[in-house]
Amino acid sequence: MNTFLKNMEMPSAKTVMSTAASVAATAMVIRSISRDFIPKDVHHYLSTKIRRLMNSLSSQLTLVIDEFEGLNRNHIFTAAQAYLRPTISPNSKRFRVRMPTQQNKISVSMEKNEEIIDFFDGVKLQWKLVSTQTSPKYIGGPGSEFESTVMSELRYFELSFHKKHKDLVLGSYLPFVLQKAEEVKEERKTLKLFTLKYGRRIQVVGGSMWQSVNLDHPATFDTLAMDEEVHKTIVEDLERFVRRKEYYRKVGKAWKRGYLLFGPPGTGKSSLVAAMANYLNFDIYDLELSEIRSNSQLRTLMMSTANRSILVVEDIDCSIDLQNRLANARAAGPRAFNPPKTEVTLSGLLNFIDGLWSSCGDERIIVFTTNHKERLDSALLRPGRMDVHIHMSFCTPCGFKILASNYLGIIEHTLFFDIEKLIATMKVTPAEIGEQLLKNEEPEGALRDLLEFLERKNRAIEEAASKSES
Repeated sequence: MNTFLKNMEMPSAKTVMSTAASVAATAMVIRSISRDFIPKDVHHYLSTKIRRLMNSLSSQLTLVIDEFEGLNRNHIFTAAQAYLRPTISPNSKRFRVRMPTQQNKISVSMEKNEEIIDFFDGVKLQWKLVSTQTSPKYIGGPGSEFESTVMSELRYFELSFHKKHKDLVLGSYLPFVLQKAEEVKEERKTLKLFTLKYGRRIQVVGGSMWQSVNLDHPATFDTLAMDEEVHKTIVEDLERFVRRKEYYRKVGKAWKRGYLLFGPPGTGKSSLVAAMANYLNFDIYDLELSEIRSNSQLRTLMMSTANRSILVVEDIDCSIDLQNRLANARAAGPRAFNPPKTEVTLSGLLNFIDGLWSSCGDERIIVFTTNHKERLDSALLRPGRMDVHIHMSFCTPCGFKILASNYLGIIEHTLFFDIEKLIATMKVTPAEIGEQLLKNEEPEGALRDLLEFLERKNRAIEEAASKSES
């Protein structure tokens, strides 16, 4: 045996290279002959069989997750993008960094043809983003069937793992990816304020009907000048709403909630809407009914709003009054007035609040604001449409203390007693109080200026009352 090993010589590098070159050349010749002399159908059949044989011998299984399914975006692809975005493999040589328009967070994502290794319950999983160029074509946008983008590349993820873990990946890992993707998107979300894009010239033949800006409103429930009991009631109602998805489904109701904010101007209705959006991390859609021509257009706009959002119709009494005036003018005849041919009707609006179309979307809040609740049709006010009625009152002593803390950074002062006494006996809005506190950064001076303002306003009220009596 030892003699055999001694006589045995290792092949030289030159011999190895020569043999490899010969094998490669032979393979090229066989490939060329097969293309020239074997019919295409037979060649395809043989290639398919060889691939299947190789796959059967391999222990790896690969899932292909396309970006689009027909003309619709693949939700799993989008979720995988969000899930993998914070993950950068140590072996990655390239990755993409960007900050989209109107965003305030840097986004890091996989570069095409790069790989990321993930582990789930001790199982190794390999992700690869594959991208190939393709002829340009229009694909429906994510927000609406009326939005479209031009796609010039074909992208898909390849998820590879040992085939014995197929049930784990399909039954547990992919649902985990979907869940974590939602959490990542919420964490990185930049709140948006949407409004109609074209006003009365709005069309539904293509492109987005909404335009947006970042919602940077600083209002929170801690800064709102409202009584603690009202504050607590609203927060508890919002928290109960967002955690009751299965309950709403069980009782057969659409997962939505209606709020009516009523009270005089300057009492903080718009600030409350912003505080709700900041608290829930919901986008806001500001809907101007007077800009909409028909019920069908309203339906299209409602369908293009996203889940987890707040739809706001401000001064709903004015919007309904406008439509009623148009209807009355039409009834008077064309000579009296020539109104538009169509407009949003009260019945059309109610159908989108709690009719069949109200179920198109989940986790939505509808907010109506008005300065005159008594002007609203009783059909708008019943539960199921406006579930919670919140009176935005004039400033109270409790509200004043919150404003003093916000504007001046103080919670007690010797002038508080006199100011609170006047506020409790007169009608003054939080906006008026805030405007006075803005004029002086020094607490003592600001409070004295506010006290003088309240005394002047109180005297004016008393004089007006005495004149009316006489």
